[in-house]
Amino acid sequence: MVVDILVVEDNKELASLLCGFLRAESYTVLTADTGERALELYEECSPKLVVLDIMLPGIDGFAVCKRIRDTFDTPILIVSAKNQKEDQLNGLLLGADDYIEKPYDIDIMLAKIGNIFKRRYSGDALVDGNLRLLKSSRTVWKNDIALDLTAKEFDLLQLLMEQKGKVLRKEYLFGRIWGMDSFSEPQTLTVHIKWLRQKIEDDPKKPKRIVTVWGIGYQYRAGGASAGE
Repeated sequence: MVVDILVVEDNKELASLLCGFLRAESYTVLTADTGERALELYEECSPKLVVLDIMLPGIDGFAVCKRIRDTFDTPILIVSAKNQKEDQLNGLLLGADDYIEKPYDIDIMLAKIGNIFKRRYSGDALVDGNLRLLKSSRTVWKNDIALDLTAKEFDLLQLLMEQKGKVLRKEYLFGRIWGMDSFSEPQTLTVHIKWLRQKIEDDPKKPKRIVTVWGIGYQYRAGGASAGE
């Protein structure tokens, strides 16, 4: 399961209000009211944006921001009543993309979120040499020849290409494409990687695009050194 926005806010009324406005703008949204739950949902659903409160029970928002940013570059928008310069600098230095103070104007909040999505996700095509993926039509072309990919193969390839150069853990990939509550077996991921390689690699036995990182997962490494299964 993949969602657009994870709202991390322990004030249930405020979280519900914000989610209502976001859903009215056609975003898919999940909420978490603790730092621990936020990290769990992040691993399960890999949201495209995290709207993050700072003052949370348990792990605070700064720690959540650091944990996410240590591995991923998902946009993070901090929303907090902590309005001291030191707090804002701390959030930005930890890797947050923006910091907005409470109480906030909902129109400004929606505009900031909209701008983040436009900057990060507006491009329709993912291109790597002779390989081209079009998100809107859900098609993939190699040497200008359309490839026959299943829905899961397409989703997996898009995820890998969008995070080119990053080593993605098997658990992360499986959770993003099949969902942590899926009845599919984790081995399903290995099978789909094999099928994808047969379709996009020049030599599937010596893949250069989808590379195995032993003991961890896979990396989309266009033009990189070959690696075996």
